[in-house]
Amino acid sequence: MPELVFFSGTMDCGKSTLALQIGHNRSARGLQGVIFTRDDRAGEGKLSSRLGLVTEAVEATEGMDMYGYLIGQLSKGGKVDYVIVDEAQFLAPEQIDQLARVVDDLGLDVFAFGITTDFRTRLFPGSQRLIELADRIEALQVEALCWCGARATHNARTVGGEMVVEGAQVVVGDVNRPAEETGYEVLCRRHHLRRMTAASARAGALSPDVLPVTSA
Repeated sequence: MPELVFFSGTMDCGKSTLALQIGHNRSARGLQGVIFTRDDRAGEGKLSSRLGLVTEAVEATEGMDMYGYLIGQLSKGGKVDYVIVDEAQFLAPEQIDQLARVVDDLGLDVFAFGITTDFRTRLFPGSQRLIELADRIEALQVEALCWCGARATHNARTVGGEMVVEGAQVVVGDVNRPAEETGYEVLCRRHHLRRMTAASARAGALSPDVLPVTSA
């Protein structure tokens, strides 16, 4: 039976790499798929991984009818055996409903990849709807690590190396941005709650010890 599968995890845990691998494995068997993405770090209409792999994709723009797009492809004689959606957290809830309809009405597997929560630990609307509708939810097995070595469970937005908790929900960035830029970092819950990034921890470790004050 076709399924809507949601592969979730923090940033830097290999979601896009797995999406590319699934596409590769199916194309090697003669299957043809449609790959959607939204706001990929490599630019519009690209699906890229941090390992340097990139492929062409369809940009799932705001307001796009994804079910209608696939119907259009099929109506023109195109072959579609499966659908891959990367950065699914950025989709609107109604677009997730369209993906569920692709599974139910067109009989196609849909593999969606995304992070569940934003830098404020709040669910993305697209991810929330996927959790509500998916036939199966798979946690990525490649664990991202916090700077302390513990398993990373939260995504943090940083500006100048300092964690911020206010701002727009979607600001495209990457975990490999220079510290002085707006970027992202994965943290364990303990250090996310303490707002302690790698840069702030390093600064604290390098601070000189305060000399004890003694009376003469």
